[in-house]
Parts: sequence; C-alpha cells; structure tokens
Amino acid sequence: MSKGTYYLTTAIAYTSRKPHIGNTYEIILSDAIARMRRAQGYDVRFQTGTDEHGQKVEENAKAAGIEPQEYVDRIAGEIKRIWDLMNTSYDRFIRTTDEDHVKSVQKIFKKLYDQGDIYLGKYEGWYCTPCESFFTETQVVDGKCPDCGRPVQKSSEEAYFFRMSKYQDRLLKHIEDHPEFIQPEARKREMVNNFLKPGLQDLCVSRTSFKWGVPVTFNDKHVIYVWIDALSNYITGLGYDVDGSGELYKKYWPADVHIIGKDILRFHTIYWPIMLMALGEPLPKQVFGHPWLLNGESKMSKSLGNVIYADDLARHFGVDGVRYYCLREMPFASDGNITYESMIARYNADLANTLGNLVNRTIAMNKKYFDSVIQQPGEVTELDQDLRDTATGAVQRVIEAMDTLHVADSLEEIMVLARRSNKYIDETAPWVLAKDEAQRERLGTVLYNLLESIRIIGILIQPFLPETGEKILAQLAARPEAGTLDSAAVFGGLVPGDVTGEAVPLFARIDEKKKLAELAAEAEAAAKAAAPKEEPKEEPKPGKPEITIDDFAKVELKVGEVVASERVKGANKLLVSQIKIGTETKQIVSGIAKWYSPEEFVGKKVVVVTNLQPVKLRGVLSEGMILCAEDEAGNLAVVSTEKDVQSGAEVR
Repeated sequence: MSKGTYYLTTAIAYTSRKPHIGNTYEIILSDAIARMRRAQGYDVRFQTGTDEHGQKVEENAKAAGIEPQEYVDRIAGEIKRIWDLMNTSYDRFIRTTDEDHVKSVQKIFKKLYDQGDIYLGKYEGWYCTPCESFFTETQVVDGKCPDCGRPVQKSSEEAYFFRMSKYQDRLLKHIEDHPEFIQPEARKREMVNNFLKPGLQDLCVSRTSFKWGVPVTFNDKHVIYVWIDALSNYITGLGYDVDGSGELYKKYWPADVHIIGKDILRFHTIYWPIMLMALGEPLPKQVFGHPWLLNGESKMSKSLGNVIYADDLARHFGVDGVRYYCLREMPFASDGNITYESMIARYNADLANTLGNLVNRTIAMNKKYFDSVIQQPGEVTELDQDLRDTATGAVQRVIEAMDTLHVADSLEEIMVLARRSNKYIDETAPWVLAKDEAQRERLGTVLYNLLESIRIIGILIQPFLPETGEKILAQLAARPEAGTLDSAAVFGGLVPGDVTGEAVPLFARIDEKKKLAELAAEAEAAAKAAAPKEEPKEEPKPGKPEITIDDFAKVELKVGEVVASERVKGANKLLVSQIKIGTETKQIVSGIAKWYSPEEFVGKKVVVVTNLQPVKLRGVLSEGMILCAEDEAGNLAVVSTEKDVQSGAEVR
C-alpha cells in the first residue's frame, strides 16, 4: 500500500560542458533518496534534466562553429549518458528546449506580465556571463562576480523586470513559519540575513543582447531570462499550464524537496518561491542546498586543471564504488573532499575489507560446512541477540537519518552492522565449531545469524549501491518477500532449507601503489594529448611564403579591451588576461610579462586573434592570441589601433 506521493528534483545541469564528479554527486544523492522512498512504499516522481538557454551557450556554439541547438544536443546527450552510467532512476529527463516546457514558460511570463508583476524598464548594471547573473554596483567585488570571481561586464539594455519586493515580507514569513523550508540551517540564515532583510531589488527577467532563449511572445526582441526559464522546469515537467494543469501536476506538486548546490540557493529560495507566489501556486516543501565535493582544497575547475570525471572513476572503481564514496564522504552541511588516495583508502576499508569480505566468507562457509543449505537456527545466546538487535535496529536508524537527508550517517549505520557481523565471526569462530560434531547445531545457528545480517545489509544498501544490494540478495538466493525494506525490520527472513548461491567477491582490494601509478600515467597521457604542439625553431628567414586572400580570410582579428590581468603562477614570462571583445570576454595567456606589468596592461586596447583553437599554457586555458611587434633589439609592444575604436571592432 502506497504511503503517498513523493516528488524530488535535482537542479537541471547547464549545457556548457561535460559534468565532473562534483556535478555528478547531486544526481547520485538524489537517486539514493528516491530509491529509499520507493523502498518505503512511496509513489515517487524523480526529475532531472538540462538547462540549455543563455548567452554562454550561444557564445560556446559560435566558437564551436555550430548552431546552438546542435551544441546543446551534444552536451545534453553527454550529461544524460553520465546520469545513466551512474545507475540513476529518474522518471523524466527534462530539457528546457522541450516544446512543452517552452510553451508553458511563455504562458507563465505572459501571466505575470498581465497581472502587473512583470514590467518593461531598462537595465544598467553588471552582468556575469558564466553565471548568467546580474549584480548591482555594491555586489560586485573589485570588478568581479561575487559568485565565481570572474570579470563582469557593464550592461545597459531594455529589459523586463519582476517586482520582487512585492512578495518579500510574505516570503520571509513563510520561511519563519516553515523552519524546514531551507536546509541546512546555516543556508537559511545566509538567505535571510544577506538578501531578504536588507531588501530585495526588482529582478531583470529578460535580455535583448542575445537570441538563444525562450522568446517573449508579445515582444520578440526579448528572450526570457534563464532563471525564469530554468526554474519553471520543476512544474512544467509535471504538465503545469496557467490555463489548466495536467494530472501529474495535481498529483505530485508541491515538490517534497529540491536538491541543489549551495551556490544556486538564492535562486531557489528567493526567486523561485516568489514566482510561485505570484502564480498562486504552493511552494515546495523543502530546498536542500548541498555542499561541494572538492578536489583537495579547491572547487573543481577546468581552468585549474583539477577536474575528475565520473566515467573515468567508474572505470577504476566501478559505479557502486563511485556512488559509495560520493555519498559516504559528503558531510551534511560542509564541503566534502575527493582525492585518489582517499578514494582508494575508503574503497579498501569499507567495501573490500568490511562488506565484501563479510559476504564472501559467510557464503563460502555455508557452502563448506552445510553444502550451501540454510540451517534451522537453534537456541539464541546473549551474543546472538546482540547481533540481532544491531541488525534490526540499523533499519530504523538508516531510515531516520535519510528522513533528514543525513545520507553519510545512513551509510555509516550500515557499516556499523557489517563491522559488528565481522566481529561476531571472530567471537563465534565457526571454523572451530566445525571441528566438533557436537557443535553442529550451534554452527548452523551462527551461520544463519550471519546470513540474516547480510540479508538486512543487502536490503539497506540497495538505495545507495543498487547493483551491490542486488548481488548480495542474489548470493543469498533470498525469496522476493525477504528482499523488501519492511522485511528487514524482522530478523528471520531467510527460510531454513533454502540453498544459498555461489560466493562471488563483490569488491576486489586495490593495490594503492599500482593504482596511483596507473592513474598518473593516464593523466600524463591526457596532458600530452591536450598540450599544444611545439613547432621546431627555425633560423630567421628573409620572408615567409606568400598567401592568398582566402588564407588571410581564415584569421579573425578584433579589437579587445584588457579588463583584468595577472601573472601566471610559476611562469615569469606569462600574463593571463581577461579581454573584453564586444559582448564576450576571452581569457588569453601571453608571453609579455617582461614588457608589461598586469597593472599597466589593464585598460589597453589590443588586437586579438579570436578564432584560434583554445589551448593550455602552463596549465592555464588560453582562448586566443594578442598581436605584438618585436624589433631586433628585443623591444616588444602590443599592436593597437591609431584611434580609440570600440572593443569588438573587426580588424581588416
């Protein structure tokens, strides 16, 4: 019998790049929650997907020489492949280019406009393209985005605005009346103290400077701001329509929980609830802003060269090995950490030694001593009862921890039972009992208790490690009714006389030294493949071969303005600069540090080759080339224009 509905969502992944393991953690976390709720008897709806509109996508597609739709099709396909590889059980993978979503978003925007919550104005302020976010003068930090730290651009354009302040007091009261609405608690205090109490400004909700977005139906110069578009997916994916919503929406909304990264909490706990209030719809019951999974001490970033991908990890540690580490190592309210060394250590300690060894030797002993036949348990000793109590008590403790999204604590409870079971083996010494025929009944009781503990572990671990849970129950040859979460609460689900299967190792112990060497070799090979090919140095020649006008036409030269510059760490000759070229900003590494300091370079107008294939120089991404002139005496100067020409102007 169903316990009711349960609707959870992930944030939809932005289609700018392949997701790394930090991005992938969110879908693994959400899947574990969804699977646990299904096991408890809930009618679960689990939605994920991709956010496919915005200026950054349009620019990336242009740089790749393809249309935006083709670009997002590629990235969305890669994201879905990773989600499927991680064995996630979502019910819908929504894309913001889906026709039903686009039409619903247009209706939402029109309704909010018609009722006066959206109005036409002019935006003047700072915009961060990577974050797709607007900021005021006071929010910008040293000319950089307060969220990602990258340079922002001054923007001025006609735009539609949402009257946020109209709903501010109502939202604040909702948060006060529903303390569980924003979790963890520290995130709630951050939103209230940093954004709501100081007062909300009206939100810019459309753009005219690019076209890759959902068009405003009554003013086609505008596309709908990405956050209005993206956030709406949580209801459009259920068939929400301002003219009358479908059965899925009526059945599952409001969402029980939105699982999101802590960096986008403001959009989900301020903008999104206010949108719903304006639409007259219920608010989600909870928004959980999970922490980040860091590599060492840093957030994963392609520019830092510290990105780890889930599919690479799965090749080395298996899908369930990756799932286990992500769920076990991420604290409830603080950032987690992943390194290859820590992953190998956790894999060996918990999966290979504690869990894998327990299952393997218990199944093997039952075959050796009883030809795999499950024995009828006899008298229960105090030692037996302690194991039984630990096993049945673990069920409630795991569920209670999952109810509050303390996922790592749930896994620890399962490992506590596995460790207790291994200790029980040492305490009862089955190999000693097997030598005494008078102890045969006792031996059968000991093995029954161990097999039962393993059955309960197999059931409890399934939401977290689906394949592992299934393999454990298969080795036990447990009947279907003995594989349910309800049955785990009662010790004695295995039927005496049934025959267990073959003992097949679940997790092979990893040789740390060998594995680290293998990973290092792969990283070195990948770095070599990605490194720019160095051309052999040649003696100066009187001139270069003549080229045709067609050859010259392949080079795209534009005027750019240096908006930020700094030295590349560990490289005395290199500067890494942010070059504003029209509406976009490129990062370019140049060997000019001998002639220009970062401070004097900022503000210069330079000529840039903008269609060079991006490369990494000393581990730093470079997306173009600054033209320079150098004489025989070694004097160097960047090429500029005689007159002050606007950045983005084409050089012909």
